[in-house]
Amino acid sequence: MVKLFHRLAMASTAPLAPRAQRTRTALLAAGLDLLSEKPIDALSIDEVVLRAGVAKGSFFNHFDDKAAFGQAVGAVVREELEAWIGRANAGVVDPVERLAGGMATAFRFALEERTKAIVMLRSLSGVTTRAHPLNRGVVADLDAVEAMGLLGPEAARGGVRYWIGLCQVAMLNIIERPPEAGEGSVRLHDMIVLGLCGLGIDAAKARETAARASTV
Repeated sequence: MVKLFHRLAMASTAPLAPRAQRTRTALLAAGLDLLSEKPIDALSIDEVVLRAGVAKGSFFNHFDDKAAFGQAVGAVVREELEAWIGRANAGVVDPVERLAGGMATAFRFALEERTKAIVMLRSLSGVTTRAHPLNRGVVADLDAVEAMGLLGPEAARGGVRYWIGLCQVAMLNIIERPPEAGEGSVRLHDMIVLGLCGLGIDAAKARETAARASTV
């Protein structure tokens, strides 16, 4: 776990001295453990530094406050999810298929990495904007779908927050009510169809895309 956080934290921040990087990684790993147990508002900085095994002053060398810390932990998990999506969509050209593949991957991430998904959903804020760097993939795919003339005008304006919101709700539903055998594929299929149709994509194409993407 610490090795994973070290790799992802290194990728998401400016280069740090080795000792500072070890401290940041330990804090983020502690945050992952603690935020799986309680929301950031119920978490104290003393708990974080105790779990991380670092001095309290070290916390403020890396994070302005608890909110910034929670967002950093959530961002590390979101980056891992984006890596999963990148692998799943490797070689996929159709942006509609890529959107569906992204939702399907988020769904599977919540099934296989439940603790991380809980932390991400609890910790991230401000991630539904086009400008957020973690949304580059969704923005690019939606722009490509728009260029194909497949988006409705509302989706052209609000598609990013709509799609990110649907993916988050799909993950939350899996966490709250784990599916029985075979049920997950049906839930995912329906979410993809409803989501794509909401963007303005033809229902037949939405169902064909969902059928290919929704095997879990």
